[in-house]
Amino acid sequence: MKFVTIVGAGMGPDTVTAEGLRAIEEADVLFGAPRLLTDYAHLNKRSENAYTAEKMAPVLAEYQQGAFAVLVSGDVGFYSAADRLCRELTGCEVRVLPGISSLNCLAARLGRPWQGAALVSCHGRSGHLVDTVRRHAVTFALTGGNTRELAADLCRAGFGGLAVTVGEELGRPGERITAMTAEKLSGAEIGSLAVLLIDNPAADSRVRSGIPDGAFIRGDVPMTKAEVRAVTMSKLAVRPEDVCWDVGCGTGSVTVELALAAWRGHVYAIDKDEEAASLTEHNRDAFHLGNVTVCRGDAAEVLRALPAPDTVFVGGSGKQMGVVFNTVLEKNPRARIAVNAIALESAQAALDAFAAHNLPAELVQVGVSEGRAVAGLHMLTARNPIFIISGGGRDE
Repeated sequence: MKFVTIVGAGMGPDTVTAEGLRAIEEADVLFGAPRLLTDYAHLNKRSENAYTAEKMAPVLAEYQQGAFAVLVSGDVGFYSAADRLCRELTGCEVRVLPGISSLNCLAARLGRPWQGAALVSCHGRSGHLVDTVRRHAVTFALTGGNTRELAADLCRAGFGGLAVTVGEELGRPGERITAMTAEKLSGAEIGSLAVLLIDNPAADSRVRSGIPDGAFIRGDVPMTKAEVRAVTMSKLAVRPEDVCWDVGCGTGSVTVELALAAWRGHVYAIDKDEEAASLTEHNRDAFHLGNVTVCRGDAAEVLRALPAPDTVFVGGSGKQMGVVFNTVLEKNPRARIAVNAIALESAQAALDAFAAHNLPAELVQVGVSEGRAVAGLHMLTARNPIFIISGGGRDE
């Protein structure tokens, strides 16, 4: 029988558990990244630069039986290769030994608890760092040699003044822990083995719907008003992981609410009008959002290049309603779609588009009257009624 032990190598040989060290000493072969294997070169064991089941397989095949140890950095349950190895190392008896993660280590060095921290991995800048920071008082981030880019993302979203603690080479001879602002981090020389602890005392985790109109930067571009936005968002039923499209984004008011709701997903805001696209970007940054991409251009062209959506809002499509629906439902037949229309003809075009794809549609009209004080009394001023047409095959 072949026995494989996946060992959390901690922050270095001084932080490996006694049980982990025993598994390393008793192994016939050690697997892992070179920087981890170097720490145990004095044991004079066969060492292989491999930490995937595929690369380990030829070596394991040389043995009828034996003990093997795979060294993984930090802890086996913290963004580790251990999860995949457990699933793919068939034909072996596998056990897993925990280690000390970079989060454990940095928090201990600082003498502070970490149980309330949000955890995110930002290798390749795909970790939604900005949106995690916006929602949490403390965020811990693994990086991939991209600290400057991550700091620039924070600065663009208005978080340049936040306090960031940088831990470099934790547990290694070159360990360095530095405190600075995100703005200073954007220009600092930081090594590739670095983690970040970001404090945001003004964290806001609300998912807001019907945000007051005055909270947005306004221009001469149409904006979906608060009450209509609230009803529209209820029809879309956005999930945190959704990929959302806002077609005809205008000032970006719906884009902002989509992004707040899909905070682990992403929003693509599309408009051919340059002022509209610019306003959407300004409102994105004003609301500290990192999960919004603004796309300039004609919807028929832009949408083809976007990832498949889960949720689609159509606030303006010109005369391309059919093209928009075709593109959406070709990419994801179960996408949820809501259309806002002022004109009867636009509402009919939306109904026709749903019908063309055999999708039942719900039609509601929202009429809002705004109260204003006049000579000690309150009068109502009616706004244009809005049609909201929604439907789609996604499970409720």
